[in-house]
Amino acid sequence: MACLLVAVSLLVLQAYAAPPDFVQSLDLGPGLTANDTLSPPLGTSKRAPHSIIIGVRKGGTRALLEMLDIHPEVAAAATEVHFFDWDENYAKGFDWYRELMPYSYPHQITVEKTPGYFTSALAPERIRAMNSSIKLLLILRDPTERVISDYTQVYFNRLENHKPVQAIENLLVRSGALNTRYKAIQRSLYDMHMSNWLRFFPLEQIHIVDGDTLIRDPLPELQKVERFLNLPPRIMSSNFYFNQTKGFYCIRSEGRERCLHESKGRPHPAVNGTVLQQLRSYLREHNHNFYRLVKRSFDWQ
Repeated sequence: MACLLVAVSLLVLQAYAAPPDFVQSLDLGPGLTANDTLSPPLGTSKRAPHSIIIGVRKGGTRALLEMLDIHPEVAAAATEVHFFDWDENYAKGFDWYRELMPYSYPHQITVEKTPGYFTSALAPERIRAMNSSIKLLLILRDPTERVISDYTQVYFNRLENHKPVQAIENLLVRSGALNTRYKAIQRSLYDMHMSNWLRFFPLEQIHIVDGDTLIRDPLPELQKVERFLNLPPRIMSSNFYFNQTKGFYCIRSEGRERCLHESKGRPHPAVNGTVLQQLRSYLREHNHNFYRLVKRSFDWQ
């Protein structure tokens, strides 16, 4: 019994020092996980998020959350909650939502991320009903590349589940014309989704992170996020190192090194040049509309 208590205690200490994904995976026996045995640290509580990463899917939301979690004054939710965009979860009520947040100290801010919020028609109004002064983080990348990345994720998920797959051109084009109803394209119409958010929040409450820049050079983008969230500057260049094998930056924090999941950074398929040009041409006007909305431009093709 004493040995079991020692083993559990060691796992608990590991859990508090480990990233959220590690805590979720700890198995202490049949039906028992670390989350069931941990007592909250003294002086902590579960609180509604002070900031939410609202999207966009395949824009770099996981990278942003992991990198922001380096900051000692940030408590990051471990999983995507889908509270404001899934009716079945929203119906469970605010107390249910708060219980899914991490324990945090009074000096910390809680951050949740669910990429589906940005493209949800209902999420902006629901979030405003919770907290009209909340600070929102939106990470975007080149919308054409985002479409291809979206397809790539679905492609590999279907392969892993032994489901049939289609070439990307078969999804992008129908009857000789661009299939603008394809969900991956719809998600890249940033102007349409942003217009909906601006009905409920002023632009000053939505900080846009350049996802393409974050991947190439994380620190400047994270410093902007620190300032937006009124956090003291704690994230440094020494917190990142470039992994030549993976081809992107990984994280070094508190003596540990970690990279994003292997599903991140998968190679994209080659796309027929004519189809790719059709897609870029279609998105170009939407991109310019978006620039006008946010009073800022990006280096998107």
